[in-house]
Amino acid sequence: MSDSEDALTGVPLIESVSDAEPSTPGTPANSKRKREEDAPVESKRAAKRRKNPKKPKDVQEDSLDLEKGVNLALAHMDSRLMADHMAQRTTRFRPDVSPVEAEDFMIPERAILDTTAFTATRTTDQLPAYLEKFAGWRRSKKGQKLVNAPEPNGAPHTIVVAGAGLRAADLTRQLRKYQTKESMVAKLFAKHIKLAEAVAATRGSRMGIGVGTPQRIIDLLDEGALKSDYVERILVDASHIDQKKRGLLDMKETQVPLVDLLTRPEFRERYGAADCKVELLFF
Repeated sequence: MSDSEDALTGVPLIESVSDAEPSTPGTPANSKRKREEDAPVESKRAAKRRKNPKKPKDVQEDSLDLEKGVNLALAHMDSRLMADHMAQRTTRFRPDVSPVEAEDFMIPERAILDTTAFTATRTTDQLPAYLEKFAGWRRSKKGQKLVNAPEPNGAPHTIVVAGAGLRAADLTRQLRKYQTKESMVAKLFAKHIKLAEAVAATRGSRMGIGVGTPQRIIDLLDEGALKSDYVERILVDASHIDQKKRGLLDMKETQVPLVDLLTRPEFRERYGAADCKVELLFF
């Protein structure tokens, strides 16, 4: 044997391509390594999902003013665009409804008042000015003002719909200027108020404006405590967004009951009517 051959004795002919630990029988080494590499990536993704909850795909980040808590895009939607926007949301949140059934949940364009002429940012403090601009003139035609309430108890001329009790409370405070001894700005939301108590309070109050959450308003209507006969408009607090960038129209738990409210027969049959018309305003 030559000296060169002696030098190579005991040296593998093929060097190992990896320093990884030996794999268990039946498990390729590269599979084990892949699982180890993928594990921390998946955990990071899960953490990111928890930190940043998923929002609807058609919500554009550049249209959200997080400092003011407003979705600026909705202010530019006229009646047709808003009706389409509502229809898209309904399709997303009611995926099992057939096309025929879906028609019952569509908000007609004629129901929605075009409020794109209001150019101020739709922050909470602008609600009275918004209401005066699009509702005050109609009350004036009847020789009344927003501060005047219909005669019967529990019969507001305006219903304001918010996504949560705290938000409804904020809106109620902004509308206190329309409250008198003969005309309440009534709380119609569920926070800390049982339904039985709310029914009794509504039946005993003469109100011009009622502010509440969708499901509680539905419950009060079903109980007969809240009357729809004198309602002239339903104002939807659509532009407001919370800290998670979600608005009333962006969450199934609020959008679904909102549509259930807006498509009730007592309102639907009066959309676009010549007499006793009900208008929808998306603030």
